[in-house]
Amino acid sequence: MPTQQTKQAQWRRRSEIPLILAAVLYLAAYSIQVTGDPDPATARLLEGVIWCVWALFLADYLVSLLLAPSRGRWFVRHLHELVILLLPMLRPLRLLRLIPLLRVLNRTGGDALRGHIVLYVISAMAVLGYAGALAVLDVEQDVPGANILSLPDALWWALTTVTSVGYGDYYPVTGAGRLVAAGLMLGGIGVLSAVTAAFASWLVENVATARAAGEEAAEAQDTESDARVQDQLRTVSLQIDTLTRQLAHGSHSGQGERSGRE
Repeated sequence: MPTQQTKQAQWRRRSEIPLILAAVLYLAAYSIQVTGDPDPATARLLEGVIWCVWALFLADYLVSLLLAPSRGRWFVRHLHELVILLLPMLRPLRLLRLIPLLRVLNRTGGDALRGHIVLYVISAMAVLGYAGALAVLDVEQDVPGANILSLPDALWWALTTVTSVGYGDYYPVTGAGRLVAAGLMLGGIGVLSAVTAAFASWLVENVATARAAGEEAAEAQDTESDARVQDQLRTVSLQIDTLTRQLAHGSHSGQGERSGRE
């Protein structure tokens, strides 16, 4: 009979692709809401899609909780996911619902630590940057005096913010926009730190591998040299033994001949 942990792992494998597709659909619907000017019917449809995807993420959370071996411990350790699911009731915070997507993407990183890091960093940078651009455009584009008025402007602002460059040519003027900027800056620091750590780990591993290979080659060369020296010593020893026997045999032969003549 499968254990709770096995059931939870099976659920994660089965839910990966549907949740990723749902998150992409969510992002597309919200993008149309922010960047387009949909008619009332389309707007209601998009709103329905957004809430349906949110319900899927909530269902994934509840199923993971029910299948957890220790529900109390799992609930405490994943309390931030519950907050993320329940908090974004205001439109500028709706893209927080995409954060669980990073956990889903992280499941597909493979068993190797580097696989997790690389996939997580790439997905986090893409989701974080685009979500931040949409969120700030959503709250800034209709405000008097705002300078982030189009998606390209918002994407450029998000790129300079998440990488901590901050040219200052585009900046939020509303409180909600500055809140998005603060989250994007903190997230960018975390992502860049992960990139630095992964690169440093890769360098250290390569240096260690090269050093180990060099030591193995040196040991193999020393072993081969010792074997050649030992073979040469054995050959010389055999030659000395042969010469010694020949000299001894010659000496006995000479003594026998002298005894015969006498």
